[in-house]
Amino acid sequence: MIGSIITFVVAIALILLVLKLLGKSMKIIWTVLINSIIGFVVLFILNLIPGVNIELNWWSALLTGALGIPGVIIVLILQLVLHI
Repeated sequence: MIGSIITFVVAIALILLVLKLLGKSMKIIWTVLINSIIGFVVLFILNLIPGVNIELNWWSALLTGALGIPGVIIVLILQLVLHI
């Protein structure tokens, strides 16, 4: 679990760094950060449901971090359809 949290934090830090380097405003950066946290919480809650086991790896952390809840939905669909 600690490894998953570290992966998520590093992925979010990379996304925020890229946004800052691209000169995006702090409002956009805060929006991405809030969406990322909400996405991670939703991903964590989904993993508590029996039968749902979404591994938190770099790809799922980046999708969840960049897109928030839509990223979680994409990861869930990939998990169910492609059995990744």
